[in-house]
Amino acid sequence: MSTFHYIACDLGAESGRVMLGTLADGKFSLEEIHRFSNEPVTLGGSLRWDVLRIFEELKTGLRKVAERGVTAVGISTDSWGVDYVLLRGDEPMLTVPFNYRDARTDGGLERAFAEVPADLIFEQTGIQFMSINTLYQLLADRDKRPDILKFADRFLCIGDYINYLFSGVPKAEASLASTTQIYNTKKHKWSPLLMRKFKLPKKIFPDIVTSGTVLGPLQPAIAEQTGLKGAQVIATCSHDTGAAVAAVPAAGKDWAYLSSGTWSLLGIETRKPIINEQSRSFNFTNEEGYGQTTRFLKNIVGLWILQECRRDWAKRGQDYSYEQLVRLAGEAAPLRSIIHPNAPRFLKPGDMPQKVADYCQATGQPVPGTPGEFVRCVCESLALLYAQTMREIETVTGRKLKALHIVGGGGKNELLNQFAANATGVTVHAGPVEATAIGNMLIQALALGHLESHEQLRSVVRASFPITTYHPKDTAIWHDAAARFQKLPGQ
Repeated sequence: MSTFHYIACDLGAESGRVMLGTLADGKFSLEEIHRFSNEPVTLGGSLRWDVLRIFEELKTGLRKVAERGVTAVGISTDSWGVDYVLLRGDEPMLTVPFNYRDARTDGGLERAFAEVPADLIFEQTGIQFMSINTLYQLLADRDKRPDILKFADRFLCIGDYINYLFSGVPKAEASLASTTQIYNTKKHKWSPLLMRKFKLPKKIFPDIVTSGTVLGPLQPAIAEQTGLKGAQVIATCSHDTGAAVAAVPAAGKDWAYLSSGTWSLLGIETRKPIINEQSRSFNFTNEEGYGQTTRFLKNIVGLWILQECRRDWAKRGQDYSYEQLVRLAGEAAPLRSIIHPNAPRFLKPGDMPQKVADYCQATGQPVPGTPGEFVRCVCESLALLYAQTMREIETVTGRKLKALHIVGGGGKNELLNQFAANATGVTVHAGPVEATAIGNMLIQALALGHLESHEQLRSVVRASFPITTYHPKDTAIWHDAAARFQKLPGQ
């Protein structure tokens, strides 16, 4: 069997990586070639992404691959959703793109619903209502920067934008487009009705391509700068969760997935979107997956709260590793204090330990006093939210879920994985940690004809990476904690 090499440019809200993958003899291996921090920058009081620095870091990674003498046949970028870059003609960027946590979309839902009813937006898109969604960012552009929006001739979400810089082909890949809340997930295209009702210029909406579309060769100038020759740029699943779900090593139907990272994305894979009043009332989302499947899921605030706590402690001279924090949490008393991770106060950056303490005090619970107690509180609360979300999925779909597959960086948190099993009452399978990069690269293999089907892709993942299994424990005390959790103020 031939050996093929692929490159994944995997962009997260905390870091970015260039990964090298190798497919040989029915197994897949990968190696991290280059990692860099990816944090928003503050400009003029607004929160932005330094996408040109990101692009330079990615080229550094490509250069390191080329220096090894490796011939990569494909390259693709995946990223978080909703944020975008505005372009005009050959001008590569009109303004520095906003970060989704910028305050410009505060109150965006209410303003949008005053123009178009929420039920119509959901009927068109099936997308969870979050003020960070691309729709509300574009409405902020329309109202606060109308000249910029009129001058632009297209927008591209971040993963697609990097693929454009690599290939020169400006396309929107379906999995990433589906996160915008302007994409009709039933018809697999932009919603002209929402464009018209919100008075958004049709010209800025790029052509959409399906997951696994070959865009073309790496631009000659980039190939020359990096020394990387012969690679095809491929729009795999440009949305990181779409790529991760494609690589979930599951079989059968009675399973849920959790893509665990800065955000926790918990859901199931279906053939068609589930758009009805019940799914809307539970605030589920229908995003497109590989092969025009639907990722029926909920976006949950994930390890962001822990990440922010760690940043705050580091500023105060307490620089803990994640491994140290998990160990300290394991030594703390169980289920002493819990929070609702989706409470609005936890969505924005800034003094997260104090926000957790204030929440516990306001709800009449013991206030965590040590980093271990804070981390245990956050992890146990996330696990309880996972359990609640799985029960909601079962209510909407009528399915009985028997397993939870956890993929992504959060899968390294063994304590959280065990808590998830305890809270949900189902078996948890953790791994692979690098599901996003794996999905990205194995979809490249499908696009280039090196694999034959999505089923074969998942069998390659099962054959190539270790999976750790966690069984439920202490179910009685977790059942009591779930009753406490239900009474906490959330959204």
